[in-house]
Amino acid sequence: MIIGLPKEIKDNESRVGLTPAGVKTLNDHGHTALVEKDAGTGSGISDDEYRTAMGQIVDSADEVWQRAEMIIKVKEPVGPEYQRMREGQILFTYLHLAPDLKLTQVMLERKVTGVAYETITNDEGHLPLLTPMSEVAGRMAVQIGAFYLQKPEGGRGVLMGGVPGVLPAKVSIVGGGVVGINSIKMAVGMGANVTVLDKNLERLRYLDDIFGAKIRTLMSNPYTVQEAIANADLVIGAVLIPGASAPHLVTRPMLSTMHKGAVIVDVAVDQGGCIETTRPTTHSDPTFYVDDVLHYCVANMPGAVPRTSTFALTNATLPLALKLANKGFKDAITKDRHLKAGVNTYAGHITYEAVAESQGLAYKPIDELI
Repeated sequence: MIIGLPKEIKDNESRVGLTPAGVKTLNDHGHTALVEKDAGTGSGISDDEYRTAMGQIVDSADEVWQRAEMIIKVKEPVGPEYQRMREGQILFTYLHLAPDLKLTQVMLERKVTGVAYETITNDEGHLPLLTPMSEVAGRMAVQIGAFYLQKPEGGRGVLMGGVPGVLPAKVSIVGGGVVGINSIKMAVGMGANVTVLDKNLERLRYLDDIFGAKIRTLMSNPYTVQEAIANADLVIGAVLIPGASAPHLVTRPMLSTMHKGAVIVDVAVDQGGCIETTRPTTHSDPTFYVDDVLHYCVANMPGAVPRTSTFALTNATLPLALKLANKGFKDAITKDRHLKAGVNTYAGHITYEAVAESQGLAYKPIDELI
């Protein structure tokens, strides 16, 4: 199979879909990897490293998209990439289609086979391709929150861990999944006063066993969310419903109970955000205020640490990319139900139910189409 590795063009997105080790592995199995010139530069990977790994360096994104049977990316297509997609081409990347009607329509019109990292499952019911970037984003969320709590950055001037005689920052984490637990690790490590909310009681028991008296756990409902948000210095949105738009658990009226200069980091922004006042921002213009509360809602947070993120992502995606390349799309998904769960669009149809429901469009199971 001919596999394309284009350079990401989303705002300040420096990750790349494969490392040289990934390219070499695909080549060892008889596949051809076309790498757009300078695709890996942002992640500290040179064209020479890809050449050594037997990748073919091509000068333009147009050539990569025209020749490749499967495109491996990091982020969903944007702008100029819409017209580069073609019928039957496999697009293997994060798609986050639920809140993005325009991209969904383009993929349906162009009959692209969209295999989304974020909906692929495993035997434990986890999302193994979402996990590495959720780990990165969860850890970054606290780091970013601590930065913006500084007065010169627009925050209220609170140190996360406090000092002897002065209370630490109050951090509320909405959601105890992969993003949530990684945020907890960082916030606890910095000495903050941490509260975590989740609707899964077993998850709260697990977090309590791991962190003990270092955190407070609350069963998530509108009352407890309001209680946790009140007077918080930092709120981290860490809610995920696979493939679907995130529910707005923190409403605008709740912001009135937060301090002026408090910070919200909504990691769920890729799926529309779990804070009512969320809107996507970029690394070049990352923040805005609503009711004197600073919001950070960058939709590709791990892109700020591309060296770490690219290698972590390839570790997770390569085995499945290899399966798609070796067996071909139909055979691969027929024999792997977890990979099949990643198919969001195929032959002009939405094949992931949560995406269809989020957009009010028709859903067709992939089993009826192959």
